[in-house]
Amino acid sequence: MSFELPKLKYAFDALEPHIDARTMEIHHDKHHGGYTKKLNAAIEGTDMDGKNIENILHNLDMSNSAVRNNGGGYYNHSLFWEIMSPNGGGKPEGELAEAIDKEFGSFEAFKDEFSKAAAGQFGSGWAWLCVHKGGKLDICSTPNQDNPIMPEVGCGGTPILGLDVWEHAYYLHYQNKRPEYIDAFFNVINWKEVSSRYAKAK
Repeated sequence: MSFELPKLKYAFDALEPHIDARTMEIHHDKHHGGYTKKLNAAIEGTDMDGKNIENILHNLDMSNSAVRNNGGGYYNHSLFWEIMSPNGGGKPEGELAEAIDKEFGSFEAFKDEFSKAAAGQFGSGWAWLCVHKGGKLDICSTPNQDNPIMPEVGCGGTPILGLDVWEHAYYLHYQNKRPEYIDAFFNVINWKEVSSRYAKAK
C-alpha cells in the first residue's frame, strides 16, 4: 500500500498573515508531495511495504538514508498540518495545560523554551514537544527530517507538536528572520488537536 499526500483541512491562505498562501502551497504540494513519492519508491518491494509510518520509523535502520529522510519528511509534515488551524492560537486547556505548568512552570516559560529549541536548531530541522508514557513532557530539536520516534533521536516519546524550521517553511515571507516565524507560529497552533494527541499518547 502506497502512502498518499494528506489533504489540507484548510485553504492555502487560511493561516495568513502568519503563514502565507504561496509558502503553504509550495510546502504542501511540492515538498511534502516529494517526500511522499520518494518514500513510496524507497519502501517498494521491501518488508516495510504495507506497514504504517510509525512502525517504519520506530524500527528504522538509521543508515537507510532514503527512508530516514523521506519517511521522516512524510511523518513530520503530516503532523505539522494537523496541529495548525485558522482558528488556532491562544493557550492549551485541561490536562495538557496542567502538564505544561507542571513541567515548565508556566505557558510562557514553555513558549520560551520551545522557541529557543526552534531558533537554536542549526540549519534545517524541527522543534518538538513530546510526551512520554505517564504524561511527562519534553522539548527537543532534531536535524533535517529526523524525529523523536526514530531510534535514539531527540527526546524520545511521542511528538504532539512540531515546528518546521527548514528555510522552505518560512523564507518567502520572513527571509532570514526565523524568530519572527517562530513567534507567528503560536498564533496558528491548534491546541485542541495537540491536547487530543497528548491524551492518546500519555
